[in-house]
Amino acid sequence: MTAILEVHDLSKRFGKVVTADGVSFSLEKGRALGVVGPNGAGKSTLLSVITGVLGADGGAIRFDGHDLIGMPAGRRAGLGIARTYQIPRPFVDMTVFENVLVGSMYAGDHDGQKAYAAAAEALESTGLLHLANTPAGKLRLLDRKRLELARALATGPRLLLLDEIAGGLTEHELPPLIEMIRDLRAAGVTIIWIEHIVHALLAVVDDLMCLAFGKVLALGEPRTVMASPEVVETYLGTTVDLEETA
Repeated sequence: MTAILEVHDLSKRFGKVVTADGVSFSLEKGRALGVVGPNGAGKSTLLSVITGVLGADGGAIRFDGHDLIGMPAGRRAGLGIARTYQIPRPFVDMTVFENVLVGSMYAGDHDGQKAYAAAAEALESTGLLHLANTPAGKLRLLDRKRLELARALATGPRLLLLDEIAGGLTEHELPPLIEMIRDLRAAGVTIIWIEHIVHALLAVVDDLMCLAFGKVLALGEPRTVMASPEVVETYLGTTVDLEETA
């Protein structure tokens, strides 16, 4: 199957700090790639370069045949690339529905009834429809995470980039979130998911990539990557519980 996303020899630095150093990988349509690595490894920077929030210093990125280097972030969103952020930042004085409608109208380029329908569908798929008229500032953390995901889904993404969306959740709150991401993957959405909660990743992803110091340390079958001596030494420092969340 042809790759929908191709990243080749990507480089990015901030002064003397290198956050991407020859990063290369490809991802087929409908597949899910997990990304792990120590803090400062360049994980979030990678997502920012793919979405166009940050420019690359070198290398190539192609999405469904389109060259993304130099393409504005808005055009990339129009191609179907959406992202969530590690720390949800909703418009706290706006309702849940209004927050999602913003994503639908501007990033998703919908208008009128199409925008409203896309927002409502995103709320329903994330379990937030009953909170549609609630001010976003009153949401608990799990629902803020769901809102962050709903805003991305309202754009109609073909490639969804998740940045530690499970961070801060309890073990009891994880299964519903994991199930939502599984459903998106089953529906054909291609996913890149950065996460420190490894067993959540292993419940969803097809492949796993470990970044360290801006370089790809390991890439392949998830449990094989996590058992790699280099990954254990650089990222984990010890063994990790790989038990899947049901």
